[in-house]
Amino acid sequence: MNQKITIPAFFLMVLAQLYVPASMIFQKERVIAQGTAYKFRTAPIDPNDPFRGKYITLSFNETGVKVENAEEWNNADEVYVFLTTDSNGYAMIQSIIKEQPKGSDDYIKANIDYIMTDTLSTVFVRYPFDRFYMEESKAPVAETIYNEAAIDSNQVAYALVMVMNGDAVVRDIFIDDVSITEVIRKEQNKVK
Repeated sequence: MNQKITIPAFFLMVLAQLYVPASMIFQKERVIAQGTAYKFRTAPIDPNDPFRGKYITLSFNETGVKVENAEEWNNADEVYVFLTTDSNGYAMIQSIIKEQPKGSDDYIKANIDYIMTDTLSTVFVRYPFDRFYMEESKAPVAETIYNEAAIDSNQVAYALVMVMNGDAVVRDIFIDDVSITEVIRKEQNKVK
């Protein structure tokens, strides 16, 4: 009798362990396939810590939004960030709210990073995407290229982020509208 319960329970446990990661992967793939693309301009980062393992650490220019009542917002609060684009096609924060919106695809679930209260109160958000994973062998070249582009005012570095129903996934990093993968390939061909 005990074995009759143990075997089905074991299979249910195995199925649950497979279901959770599979559903997470499926959700991210769905966002990439069906989400709206936004270009987030990147900002320079500390050149001493641009990589941790197999990813590029990203920092973004557009993280703040003016609010009327700064005292209504708290650090680390979960918020919903509505996006729009500027005249050059780069993502901008249109507004933030505390309640999850219904029926809008162009928002990201994020957290408040900090609040600046001066003449105009500004809430700064921390996006849930601050890493771009890539093949480890390309990391040293990518590190140099990305840091140089982020610091150089003559180059434009941005992350192409797919957004859908509050979720966001970094699809690629671009330097002057060229994928970082292609830039790395060209750099590696110069060395040969």
